[in-house]
Amino acid sequence: MQVKPERLHEGDTIGIIAPASPVEKEHLEKAVPFFRKMGLHVKLGSTIGSQHGYLAGTDEERLNDLHSMIADESVRAIIFARGGYGTARIADKIDYQLIRKHPKIIWGYSDITYLHTAIQQQTGLTTFHGPMPASDIADKDFDQLSASLFRQLFFPAELHYTESISPLEIMVPGEAEGPLTGGNLSLLVSTLGTPFEMDTNGKLLLIEDIGEAPYRVDSMLNQLRLAGKLQEAAGIIVGDFRNAEPDPKQPSLTLQQVFDDYFAELACPVITGFKIGHCLPHFAVPLGVHAYLSASKRSLTVEPGVKNDPRPEQNWRLP
Repeated sequence: MQVKPERLHEGDTIGIIAPASPVEKEHLEKAVPFFRKMGLHVKLGSTIGSQHGYLAGTDEERLNDLHSMIADESVRAIIFARGGYGTARIADKIDYQLIRKHPKIIWGYSDITYLHTAIQQQTGLTTFHGPMPASDIADKDFDQLSASLFRQLFFPAELHYTESISPLEIMVPGEAEGPLTGGNLSLLVSTLGTPFEMDTNGKLLLIEDIGEAPYRVDSMLNQLRLAGKLQEAAGIIVGDFRNAEPDPKQPSLTLQQVFDDYFAELACPVITGFKIGHCLPHFAVPLGVHAYLSASKRSLTVEPGVKNDPRPEQNWRLP
């Protein structure tokens, strides 16, 4: 059963935590005014500024920070500071019953894909694939479109992605609908064979990645193919694959050739070119909700990720 979190209102508090790689507190604090301009209060987690090798604290510290923010009734949303590496290390230790008891907005991407997948499977809670404070919002190039997508946390409105945002290429024509799932390709592949193995059956599968050469993308797509995940999908949404150029000193297929090998013969619609992932603009979307992919209209429509509530309507300010 799909569960949507309550929407945000002016005056609400959000919690920012680092469940994966370390965050420079000074850099993160550059993003705090962004949320304050929306009328939100910001509470930083205890792992912000912590470091344990390539992790933002030990597994226990990061897990406790997550549990504390989930249980805190004053915190209406959890925004992950950045990705990197480390969320999979705590996935099997998370108290999913606690999340079911306190279903709130959870937002992030990249390494956070593992948590999106696990939380969706264990609780049915809608989570959000979107830009993060330390890795995106604190960047001087963070753009207005990416900023405007935070509006979906305040108002339960459909999202519409069309070619007004970016050119889209139809690899396989057709129309499809189903729950939206996915995220970072390498993290999705890492779930295979675990209790949190990704489920694509009848769903629209979103994939994106960064810094992966064509042969690496080839390897990961082949693993999904052999596991039946591509064939089971109702449709495939290809997001941004930044820094995917092959080594010029080595022979290589292009990324487009790799996509052709794995997508061209599928029976479901496949559209590439979405600005979703490690890119700007970054079109944020809720995961787990119903979505519609149309090759004829060159569009993606996604149902609201938050539910309405009886609190009065409000004005929303673009930061």
